[in-house]
Amino acid sequence: MSTRPAPAGEASALETAQSQLATAVAHLGYDDGLHQMLATPRREIQVAVPLHRDDGSRVLFQGYRVQHNVSRGPGKGGLRFHPSVHIDEVRALAMWMTWKCGIVDLPFGGAKGGVGIDPADYTPGELERVTRRYTSEIMPLIGPDTDIMAPDMGTDDRTMAWVMDTYSVNRGYTIPAVVTGKPLAVGGSLGRGTATSAGIVHVTAAALKEADAQMSDVSVAIQGFGKVGGNAATIFAERGARVVAVSDQYGGIRADDGLDLDRLADHVAETGSVAGFADADPISNAELIALDVDVLVPAAVEGVLTAESSRTVRARWVVEGANGPTTTAGDAVLAERGVTVVPDVLANAGGVVVSYFEWVQANQTYWWSAQEIAEKLARRMASAYADVSALARRDGVSLRDAATIIGVRRTAEAHEIRGLYP
Repeated sequence: MSTRPAPAGEASALETAQSQLATAVAHLGYDDGLHQMLATPRREIQVAVPLHRDDGSRVLFQGYRVQHNVSRGPGKGGLRFHPSVHIDEVRALAMWMTWKCGIVDLPFGGAKGGVGIDPADYTPGELERVTRRYTSEIMPLIGPDTDIMAPDMGTDDRTMAWVMDTYSVNRGYTIPAVVTGKPLAVGGSLGRGTATSAGIVHVTAAALKEADAQMSDVSVAIQGFGKVGGNAATIFAERGARVVAVSDQYGGIRADDGLDLDRLADHVAETGSVAGFADADPISNAELIALDVDVLVPAAVEGVLTAESSRTVRARWVVEGANGPTTTAGDAVLAERGVTVVPDVLANAGGVVVSYFEWVQANQTYWWSAQEIAEKLARRMASAYADVSALARRDGVSLRDAATIIGVRRTAEAHEIRGLYP
């Protein structure tokens, strides 16, 4: 299993998360003991995940699950399949999930899981066996009232169905609420597949409104054309924005008059990449970041907006679709250059909001309409943005610091009210 090192001179994802927490703790005036509690995962587990491959060979992967904080409720967080997954990355992602749930005021704490595997190298049957073995190994930590998984990078609704089935079979009855992001046929929610993307567009619209701008006035570039970036591109275009560039791990494309997203979707379905799309010009990921657009959406992996790359950003707004796409040093550069950053813990919280709706529906065994989901999501995201923006203006801090302060404060309040046992 490999790891993704931070660029030279840049902080790792965990160091970035810890730095953001330290800033919030200093602003709130908390003591060292409370800071340490907020910085330290409540529980974590590392497991071996062996796989018997289709060709008869055997390989071994490392899997992780971290519950960062459960003061506000059960742990909630995705399951990531990626070759660079490692424990510190999972710790950082779990911490960000804690603040994210607090920012959008959900009764959850933060958790995260991952397996160090490249899903592109394995068959569906092999991935199913990896998922079921991983679930079996971490089963003492998860459950509908303790820790609820969802899809993340490299996993999808089918993965969640395997997790749910493995857990349910071991418990002896069907338990849909143990995961979210499931297929509709086994208790999933309408709107969950596009929820993260829709949330990104909602907060972008709120940021534009503050600047007296309209969605129809702006150009958008999106780094990452997977589940989040691809759906965000479609929703941006439906709201009137001009999506001029997108990219994936194989390269990027640009069309200044706006991309034909329907034709692009057909191209991606045929080839597996946006690269080579005939109706646009090729560009690199680095060139996409530096495009002269209004809104830049990094929706791929963490750590892409470093001190160096942030100096090339010409967008007025950076709306973080991925988790941790901007390093601490990159953040400082963007602030110095007057770029408004809508942070990941707010911008991509739509996924966990609709996950919460799915969890509620599964526990009630009563499902809402797509319109009800969309309206509830829009209200929740608008309310969260308003809270963050108001604090940022009042205290003279960035949107990221304001969001983290709100998430940390709500988590700490729950901890203090509950007290310590024994």
